[in-house]
Amino acid sequence: MKVLIVNQSEVAQLLSMSECMIVMADALKALARGEAIQPLRPIMRLPEKVGLLGIMPGYLDSLKSLGLKVISIFPGNQNTEYDSHQGAVLLFEAKHGQLLSIMDASSVTAIRTAAVSGVATQLLARDDAADLVILGSGVQAQTHLEAMLLARKIKRVRVWSRSFANAQKFAERESQKHKIAVEPMKTAQEAVTNADIICTVTSSSQPVLFGEWIAPGAHINAVGSSTPNARELDTPAIVRATLFVDRRESTLNEAGDFLVPQNEGAIEDDHIRGELGGILLGHLKGRVSDQEITLFKSLGLAVEDIAATHYIYHKALEKKKGTWIELGGARHL
Repeated sequence: MKVLIVNQSEVAQLLSMSECMIVMADALKALARGEAIQPLRPIMRLPEKVGLLGIMPGYLDSLKSLGLKVISIFPGNQNTEYDSHQGAVLLFEAKHGQLLSIMDASSVTAIRTAAVSGVATQLLARDDAADLVILGSGVQAQTHLEAMLLARKIKRVRVWSRSFANAQKFAERESQKHKIAVEPMKTAQEAVTNADIICTVTSSSQPVLFGEWIAPGAHINAVGSSTPNARELDTPAIVRATLFVDRRESTLNEAGDFLVPQNEGAIEDDHIRGELGGILLGHLKGRVSDQEITLFKSLGLAVEDIAATHYIYHKALEKKKGTWIELGGARHL
């Protein structure tokens, strides 16, 4: 049986951010309707905390597709030639279990993660939100800037990184790319002052955003941490915010931004207002006032990867992109 290989550059060619935001909204609605299987992901951690390997299976009934993302996360790669997130997504059809495609996971992850934050921002940020701050300067910072520019009419962009030189490089490159001035900031506190939208996309395991800095009415996309012991927001930031998630069960088991304050006794399970899918289906209200601080805690779900790769696969067939290889799977009598 033949399998379609879609490489890193081809993924980006076949999946635009605007298209992916639509695909992600559909996937989140399917999850909220109970039309998906989304197990918790096993994680294998390497010695000395150098990195980890995540295994993410899932199924979307509406697409009759199942899949598996295997991805390594090595935060120390930021200043090397390697992405911090590397791996592959395997897409299967659900009738015979045939492996259809193997795709680069770095590009899929970069685009679909930011696209989900874009959907969250459309649902939760104030309509007049125009002042954007990005904490972090890596791959997710790039894709989140693109998603935020689609989600709201952004007039000002600030970026902070633990390396000011990296923030400067990001600002120069992205200013030219998007034709909007991006201002590098020397401190995170200075960066987020009076911001309308804040995206935390760092590899930090300790808070980089503190509750006392956040202006009333702000919306936050907390993206960088995805393990129980790592967090980007301090406890007061979580307590002050109305919390929305991609999936409640995943948050209760995997999100350090939620679990650390809970273990401190600052919040309970009901601090989670609900899932994005519930808002999309009209079952749940999002922002209720212009002064409310809203927070979307992103963990990233296999069903998002499956929805993205299903879309890419069919577009690749249409555009005759990718490389076919003979792999196997046929029955030998």
